[in-house]
Amino acid sequence: MHRKLAPEGMATPAANYAHAVVSEGTTRMMHSSGIVPTQPDGTVPASIGEQAAVIWSSIRALLDEAEMVPTDIVSVTTYVVASLVDTGALGIVMAARDEALGGHEAASTLVTVPVLAQPAWKMEIAVVATA
Repeated sequence: MHRKLAPEGMATPAANYAHAVVSEGTTRMMHSSGIVPTQPDGTVPASIGEQAAVIWSSIRALLDEAEMVPTDIVSVTTYVVASLVDTGALGIVMAARDEALGGHEAASTLVTVPVLAQPAWKMEIAVVATA
């Protein structure tokens, strides 16, 4: 149903993702909003690793509700506050994505931004899934 594209003459991806994914014969699509690291009780963890865990847990809940699984994700867009780039945060964020996807490679874009809508938020993720 999903096929990664890797044309000859194009450099390999810089990490564990696909340059593009073709979805054939899909019957359902899920487009998430930007999922933020706010926990059900309204709190936001301090560390980027904990924030990533909250976000991916929320994404998993959305997939479950849509009767989908992580391998149905075809696109991931991650936003990280730029001031964290030199702290090793990007490696933590990418590792959390890789763990959540369990080796599945979706199209993936990581964007650094000056700030997000709430000062406590260090990252936000939106996904597209098809089944």
